[in-house]
Order: sequence, then C-alpha cells, then structure tokens
Amino acid sequence: MTALFDWLAQILGILAAVLAAPLFLGWVNQCRAWLQNKSAPSILQPYRGIRKLFHKDAVIAANASQLFRLAPYMVFGAMVTAAAIIPSVATRLPFTQAADAIALVGLFATARVFVSLAAMDVGTAFGTLGARREMMIGFLAEPALLMIIFVASLISATTALPRISELLATQSLALYPSLAFTAVAFTMVLLAENARIPIDNPATHLELTMIHEALLLEYSARHLALMEWAAALKLFNYVCIGFALFVPWGLATSQAPLALALSSLFLGAKLVLAGAGIALIETVSAKLRVFRAPEFLATAFLFAVLGLLVRLLLGT
Repeated sequence: MTALFDWLAQILGILAAVLAAPLFLGWVNQCRAWLQNKSAPSILQPYRGIRKLFHKDAVIAANASQLFRLAPYMVFGAMVTAAAIIPSVATRLPFTQAADAIALVGLFATARVFVSLAAMDVGTAFGTLGARREMMIGFLAEPALLMIIFVASLISATTALPRISELLATQSLALYPSLAFTAVAFTMVLLAENARIPIDNPATHLELTMIHEALLLEYSARHLALMEWAAALKLFNYVCIGFALFVPWGLATSQAPLALALSSLFLGAKLVLAGAGIALIETVSAKLRVFRAPEFLATAFLFAVLGLLVRLLLGT
C-alpha cells in the first residue's frame, strides 16, 4: 500500500508540473504587464497558444533532417523526466532511486543540446546564432547550478533532491549563510537558463538580440507547441528546484491524502509568490548586452563558490 501511495504522489507531481507549467508562465506574464502598467493578457493565454498550434499543419524545411523533427519530442520528454525527479508535491518519490540532482542537470543539458542542434540543422543564420548563444549560456550556467547543488548536498549528505528537501524541511529551523549565497546564485541561473531579463527578453522580436526565440524560428504547429510547452515546463522545474532547496516547507513527507492536498495548496501559494518575484526582477532590470552575459553568470558561479567555501570552512 505504501508503494502504491508513493507512485500516486509521483504521478501527481508529474501531472501538476505538465498541466500547471503554462498557467505559471501566464501568471508571470500577467504580473509583468501589471508592473509595467500595460494591459495584462489572460492567465490562460499560454494554453490557448499551445492549443492553436496543435491544430495547425506543420511546415518543415526541405533540407531538415530527422533530428529537426525529433528534437521537440526529446526536449519535451527531458523536461517531463526532470519534473519526475524534482519534489514539487511530495518527497517520497520512486524515481529518487533512479536519478539524483546531478542527473537532473544532465537532463537540462540534453534538452539544450537537442534544441541547439535542431536550430543549426536547417542552416539559417539566426538559428545558428541562437544556438551558439544558447550553448554559451549553458556552458556557464551548468557549473553554477552544480555548485549550488553541491552546497545543499554537503548539508544533507545526499545528492537526491527529494531527500535534501525532506531533511531541510523536517530538521529544526536554522540559518545557513551558505544557502543564502547559493540562493542568490540560483536566482541568477534561473533567469539566465529560462531566457528572462536581464539575459534575454521573452517578448522580443529583434532577431539580433534574442536567444530562445531564435532557436524556434523554423518550427511551427505541433513542433512549436511542444517547444513552447517545454520552455514553460523548464521554468516551472527551475522554480520547483528553488523551492526544494531553499523553501522546502509544505512538501508532503508522508503520502497521506490530506498531506498531499495541503502540499498542493502550499505549492500553489509559493508559485504565486515566485511568479510575482520573477516579474518584479524583470521589471526593475534592464536587458544586458549579449557579451555581458558571461560576466553575469560568472558572478552567479562566484556566489555559489562563496557559499561552498562558507559551508566547508565555517560549517554553516
């Protein structure tokens, strides 16, 4: 019976991520419009866009290979698999035995490689430009993310994200300066990895400045829908990683139905606050030049290293 409840919690977490990711993206866009005194789009707009794209006929370049057609499914599958590892609702997840937080970083890297190769596959100038920028961002962001995870693993003596969350949530309240430094680093990595200001502007249509949008210029219909859905799911996953590492309270440590229901409510409340926070950061920030992005991510890496040093030298 315990194993059954564990699998139910696992399925609930995956469904929550897949179904709520566009809603969370719509909430971020709505908060951003409100803060900029603009007319806010509907919070359901991402759902409508995905549904509309699924009803269109795909147009594919004549010289596109099978990789171009396969990439949207691989990217979306990688994001769904990542959602299965991240404890968004409960901590006792069967997939914890199969993969840890280091494998999670590998899933993000796999998705990045496929989307970058697909962007270069057709041979357009803007696709290649976007792929090179995406790989530059990933090359700098992934070490910072790994360093952030190492700090949390030193505190909990495990690299399994659900176990890290469970230990931090159940132990007595304590202040960890190392986690404070890594929280700053993680916020910077989250913005960079999800094409948010100050690294990229998700609303831009200027080919010479965009990164994420340049990767998707050749996609249409169901392929573009899967890519957009995967991007929303990636943002949702990153926010849930932040919850697991820095705000683990509210996660269900038992698989009782009441605990899972309360955990879902806590997740909704944290997503509302996180979406408003992301929108606020984007509103008060200016987009950096592309060549300043390495400095931004190098600063994030230094904050993560500082957190690691504080943990190793001071034990806090």
